[in-house]
Amino acid sequence: MLHPAYPATPAKKRGPLTKRAAVLLSVATATVAAVVTSPAGAAPAAAAPAALPAALRWTGCATPRYPTLQCASLKVPLDHDHPAGRQISLALTRVPHTAATSQGPLLVNPGGPGGSGRSLAGFIASALPKDVAAQYDVIGFDPRGVGKSEPALDCGPGHFAPVRPDSVPLDAQTERANLDRVKSFAESCQTRHADVLPYIGTVSAAHDIEVLRGALGAAKVSYFGYSYGTYLGAVYAKLHPDRVHRLVLDSVVDPGGVWYEDNLAQDQAFDARHKSFLAWVAQYDDKYGLGTDPAGVEERWYAMRDALRGTPAGGKVGPAELEDTYMPGGYYNGYWPVLAEAFSAYEVAKDPKPLVAAYERFGAVEPSAGNSYSVYTAVQCRDSAWPKDWNQWRADMWRTHAKAPFMTWNNAWYNAPCAFWRTEPLAAPDVTNADLPPALLLQATEDAATPFEGALSMKGKLKGSALVVEEGGGNHGVALSGNKCLDEKVAAYLRSGQASDATCPAPPAPKPTTSTRAVPPTAGGTALHGLLGFRG
Repeated sequence: MLHPAYPATPAKKRGPLTKRAAVLLSVATATVAAVVTSPAGAAPAAAAPAALPAALRWTGCATPRYPTLQCASLKVPLDHDHPAGRQISLALTRVPHTAATSQGPLLVNPGGPGGSGRSLAGFIASALPKDVAAQYDVIGFDPRGVGKSEPALDCGPGHFAPVRPDSVPLDAQTERANLDRVKSFAESCQTRHADVLPYIGTVSAAHDIEVLRGALGAAKVSYFGYSYGTYLGAVYAKLHPDRVHRLVLDSVVDPGGVWYEDNLAQDQAFDARHKSFLAWVAQYDDKYGLGTDPAGVEERWYAMRDALRGTPAGGKVGPAELEDTYMPGGYYNGYWPVLAEAFSAYEVAKDPKPLVAAYERFGAVEPSAGNSYSVYTAVQCRDSAWPKDWNQWRADMWRTHAKAPFMTWNNAWYNAPCAFWRTEPLAAPDVTNADLPPALLLQATEDAATPFEGALSMKGKLKGSALVVEEGGGNHGVALSGNKCLDEKVAAYLRSGQASDATCPAPPAPKPTTSTRAVPPTAGGTALHGLLGFRG
């Protein structure tokens, strides 16, 4: 089956963003009352009462960057409906409060699903103003199945080993090769982890947070989640609204599209963001030599993709790996200069080495990533129903690919194990909530991973919540990444619990760098985005 030609014309620019954000915010605000006064949808089932968890034993695990960091482990029931049964463990970190008066624990989550939160505690404690961090015990945790938590999932080692089949199934043979890969992964996961897969999901993870709250001895907890972490936080808040002190949700998942529809929306948003990158490259033709017309630069990027189908760069980078390499640029524009250098070297200088280096930095999967992807798949496939008829996937992907060719099929294969998942899916809970204290939402208008409309949807479901918009921003994960306006609003909210709708300008796009050297991990938002990872 042949695919439509890759479009050469960039997406049309939107109207003035300030006006767009203001109009959308006013619409969302106007609908809040209607949403929260209507009968709430089904909430997640409450877990059976559990015995009080044992007090946590914190031990020092300091690092040079986080000298006060502590570690602990928490036992939680594998099945919260049977709390006396098999126990599993969650790995925790903490930066203790230092103020005389504490506001209690602040739990942090980097998204995923499958992201390890242990390193995020130190980052957030150091990134917040000292007076704010001093008021909280900042708690990081590896959700069930993740990282140092036990058991840790690893369904299919080598699943992303290069060179994979072209993600765009140009013919039946390529489609079959991709289908065989994802079916094999789903079967391997079932074989290796059949005993735990029915208990890996957002609702189970939310029940774990409640056990953690009890182990911390706190009447209430605060929560700061990025990306998928926004959905986990909203589900916990639905289960236990009276246990929430503060709720910060950054780069917000659309709770109405979990997860198949959200991924289709993501495909179009990533394509638009990739076009923004290519337009940025066109602005610096004197540096990159790829042309001044964004459409022409786009044609050259897809020409590079076509060339790699026949001859993978360094024997590693074929079309699928190329997409993996450039997809992180949709999460964080701080990577654009390195990606542009690699593109230019391959297309202009006919040198594939920088492209291979960029793949190894951004696209290659480290051994630990097998764990995070396994949990990602287990959570997404369990959380809600996915189409089981591959004909529906095929039709939806080709339809979306015609408008958004950059990542549609790559994203489809990333999620396609869910078409063959044996564990029975749950119904995604309705997170509509009229019983919370005011929550703070933060969102960039051009975010690709969690498109802007998702934040509006979540705002409409959380009564009294405030949305702070980064106008014109396209990064995924915007708080505590160097935007002073946003960071001040987060700090003010964590101090007082008060917030209101607001707009902050996005930082300027990066300038070209003089080499492909890695950006220092402490520079700007690089430290945060290194912790959030990709696909989160």
